[in-house]
Amino acid sequence: MPGPSRLSPDPSCPYSRMPWDLGPSLWKTAVILSLLLSSTALSPTSGQTKIPLETVKLWADTFGQDLYNTVTKYSGSLLLQKKYKDVEPGLRIQEVDGLELVRKFSEDMETMLHRKVEAVKVLQNLVEAAEEADLSHEFNKSLVFDYYNSVLINERDGNGKYVELGAEFILESNAHFSNLMVNTSLSSVQLPTNVYNKDPDILNGVYMSEALNPVFVENFQRDPTLTWQYFGSSAGFFRIYPGIKWTPDENGVITFDCRNRGWYIQAATSPKDIVIVLDTSGSMKGLRMTIAKHTISTILDTLGENDFVNIIAHFKQLVDDLMVKGVGVVDQALREAFQILKQFQEARQGSLCNQAIMLISDGAVEDYEPVFEEYNWPDRKVRVFTYLIGREVTFADRMKWIACNNKGYYTQISTLADAQENVMEYLHVLSRPMVINHDHDIIWTEAYMDSKLFTSHAQSLMLLTTVAMPVFSKKNETRSHGILLGVVGSDVALRELMKLAPRYKLGIHGYAFLNTNNGYILSHPDLRPLYREGKKLKPKPNYNSVDLSEVEWEDRAETLRTAMINGETGSLSMDVKVPLDKGKRVLFLTNDYFFTDISDTPFSLGVVLSQGHGEYILLGNTSVEEGLHDLLHPDLTLASDWIYCITDIDPDHRKLSQLEAMVRFLTGEDPDLECDEELVREVLFDAVVTAPMEAYWTALALNSSEDYQHVADMAFLGTRAGLLRSSLFVGSEKISNKKFLTPEDKASIFTMDHFPLWYRQAAEQPAGSFVFDLHSAEDPEDPGEPLVVTASTAVAVTVDKKTAIAAAVGIQMRLDFLHHLFWAATQQCSAGDGLCPQSCQDSDLDCFVIDNNGFILISGRPQEIRRFLGEVDGALMTQLLSMGVFSQVTLYDYQAMCRPPNHHHSAARPLVSPISALLTVTRWLANELLLFLLQWSTWGSWSEPSRAEAKAVFHHSHKHRKQDVLQPCDTEYPVFVHQRAIQEANGIIECGACQKVFVMHQIPNSNLLLLVTDPTCDCSIFPQVLQEATEVKYNASIKCDRMRSQKLRRRPDSCHAFHPEENAQDCGGTSETSASRPLLLLPLCAWLLPPQLLW
Repeated sequence: MPGPSRLSPDPSCPYSRMPWDLGPSLWKTAVILSLLLSSTALSPTSGQTKIPLETVKLWADTFGQDLYNTVTKYSGSLLLQKKYKDVEPGLRIQEVDGLELVRKFSEDMETMLHRKVEAVKVLQNLVEAAEEADLSHEFNKSLVFDYYNSVLINERDGNGKYVELGAEFILESNAHFSNLMVNTSLSSVQLPTNVYNKDPDILNGVYMSEALNPVFVENFQRDPTLTWQYFGSSAGFFRIYPGIKWTPDENGVITFDCRNRGWYIQAATSPKDIVIVLDTSGSMKGLRMTIAKHTISTILDTLGENDFVNIIAHFKQLVDDLMVKGVGVVDQALREAFQILKQFQEARQGSLCNQAIMLISDGAVEDYEPVFEEYNWPDRKVRVFTYLIGREVTFADRMKWIACNNKGYYTQISTLADAQENVMEYLHVLSRPMVINHDHDIIWTEAYMDSKLFTSHAQSLMLLTTVAMPVFSKKNETRSHGILLGVVGSDVALRELMKLAPRYKLGIHGYAFLNTNNGYILSHPDLRPLYREGKKLKPKPNYNSVDLSEVEWEDRAETLRTAMINGETGSLSMDVKVPLDKGKRVLFLTNDYFFTDISDTPFSLGVVLSQGHGEYILLGNTSVEEGLHDLLHPDLTLASDWIYCITDIDPDHRKLSQLEAMVRFLTGEDPDLECDEELVREVLFDAVVTAPMEAYWTALALNSSEDYQHVADMAFLGTRAGLLRSSLFVGSEKISNKKFLTPEDKASIFTMDHFPLWYRQAAEQPAGSFVFDLHSAEDPEDPGEPLVVTASTAVAVTVDKKTAIAAAVGIQMRLDFLHHLFWAATQQCSAGDGLCPQSCQDSDLDCFVIDNNGFILISGRPQEIRRFLGEVDGALMTQLLSMGVFSQVTLYDYQAMCRPPNHHHSAARPLVSPISALLTVTRWLANELLLFLLQWSTWGSWSEPSRAEAKAVFHHSHKHRKQDVLQPCDTEYPVFVHQRAIQEANGIIECGACQKVFVMHQIPNSNLLLLVTDPTCDCSIFPQVLQEATEVKYNASIKCDRMRSQKLRRRPDSCHAFHPEENAQDCGGTSETSASRPLLLLPLCAWLLPPQLLW
């Protein structure tokens, strides 16, 4: 299976908890309840408070009516409903054809991606022309050539002069490139620190690739949607357009190497099955084992999502660590490796393309010829690459003989610095058949983050996919060597691709997503690639190997996943539970999934529409003149992330907001603007229908008395077209939550991924009912911040028995006004009795107002507000669960990050002696390798590498970073939901020596509940009911079973494994390294560093 497995709990397993289970801890503490629903009051034991049922009902009804009158008045919801009713005769409700929609989106995406492929083809053609020119002259070893070095540009020496290779390079901020400082007229050249910037190979390659500059510019002018274009050389340099200044890391090191990037590796080689055989005999100890381990790590960094890997570490006996207790049995290891490869080939598993064995040892003392005769000769279908570890050369000839006689390559790795360059040689060997045949296969990568952008501009972080193509040498004298010159590529921001699936066509809960031929997510609104550690955002180690089944986890049979990987076109329906508000709430929906493939790519597209109102779209008519008039109201804004008009291509349009661009389009002021006419029509209609709300809210603000100035801060509404209106009832300086309805509070606005939270919640409330949501005004972690409540309701329109949601409307108010309204309502006994002798402010009653997910909005104790009821009163929540008033729903998160169980918060480490460091490193190495054996599955089972591009980001500086505190994990967490059918309940809780009385009543026209309890009885014997995530633990046998049972994948169409003209005798020699002086110190530095920094 690709990457670390996200393991879904099996309903048949004893440890699994299914979504509606209450869990054993709750059942163990449940007690027998006496429900006296027929009585007028509960009958507690002598001396305890009586709670009249009718009084509680009156309080709930009174508070509910007062609340409803207030929110309808200030929101204008009844007026908005009337305005849509008035235009109902001219309305049409259209049913959305999901299959037609997904096909249209797919065609548009195919067109866009085809333009990117054409850009790469142009680059490749130019490189071929440069190759032709290269045929007429010999390699110039003494070439002197100045170029724009990305690190050195604009740098000056102590005398104020530009440093060598660092001439003036004009950089300007460009919105199209995430506001980075770039030069759109020229490219620049980046080299990793371990590559000498004046090496003859580098200078000749850079000189030849200078011809790419005009093509880069021409491509960008022809297709302004293009982002980064580049050429990655096999020599190690990276030419990138537009030119950009590259910043070293905090240690002054440039670790980015284009040859380690997924786009380079996938374009340079065909899919491969690799078995790594590690010799763990007695001589493989200390520094040699450290180098061997680093070599394995480097090999794993070169594997893509279409590759398979297995690691075999041979011991004389399985021991607790790898400290020279084993004896190398390489003969047996090689036999096992060949058997594994043969089994997979015969079973039609694995990549079904290249197969290779990587032998890592400090010497070959055995005669392996019988093994090769039995398993690999004469066809030599399995290549064998050998890596001699250490400085000894005694066994060099035998190690080279093994490689040369099995179409492989031999290298010697004496230091940690040697590993990178020497491991890369195997990629050049695997690329030979493709190069000799001149097959320019086009590849698309999985999603990844641009590490350059991430390290210097986290706010502009983007997920990308790359289209790439290999570039070959065409010289006849080197034809049999199959020399790969490099790879050309261009990035596609997945965000730009997903703009072709407009949000307004998908409805309130709908969305679109993309996945690869291996089932990995490219784009999905529930993909969370980053996690927060302290104040920093970091990519998760496995962010780009999140499987579709881990996001759409309700698809337990993987029917959707299988169909999409197979490139099918079709649909299916599924009941789903959708988490909201960071997992505190949940919606129950029935979704229709529509899917198809995107031609000429390894991608599939899915579109999700929720059944019911999500299947319909409301259409109305209005004149452009009338719509324009109402569109220009100052209270109106449009979703800034949505594409009403294309403004990011023409530089003159980039400064325009979407609203400004739409006005120019409608007035004919700018005929060059391209706009979505269907969306524009919807916006105009919504603007006309909702225009009276501005006058209504303004009049309300002017006529409100001083006593009611603080009833509401603002009113707001939103429509399906992304139109948003808002009006303040107080001065802007008095608004409690200034981030609300701004980009700083993404949950409250329309984005590419979702409708506002208040809109989504309101859509699932009963007609005419408001949903109340409590949150902090600014900082949710600061208890001193004022608390605000949003109240929203949906406006539905029915035409020909079809119901669509036209809009949602609401207000934001301070919580203290809600409290004032509540305490006033609970002063009453009955309609005619006046003041009641009993109220919620009495010390012998506890009153709570909670929402439908159990969170407290009102309590007599301020410290309890915002908390979950089960945390405050475990006994009461337990009883509500056992009565069925609330249900517990278990949700799963397969993208969670957990703290390791043995994590220590202190980062300080004492100084250690070399001997102590050696022992610590070795013990750590043993643990890491044993983890490899489990994760990559040894002894004949396979998995894909965990090919997260984030590894490229982290691995670059792995020798200097602190140990990550968090690690990927699977979690389950409970969400509690009120059952609407139960509007009232009461009971007595047995708490040992006393009884606790409680009454619950639904507050009308809301998602709120009133709870009244007796505080005199101590029920602390009941445990808290917490809404906490817990890690799902899997035992070793389950892990291994999952590793062995591979998920379905669709293999790439092309394979280049061998070519008859290949020169198999070009199979390596002694180790040579061009590492720079700073890098040559790395082995010593790495050995002295704490072991956790060596990975």
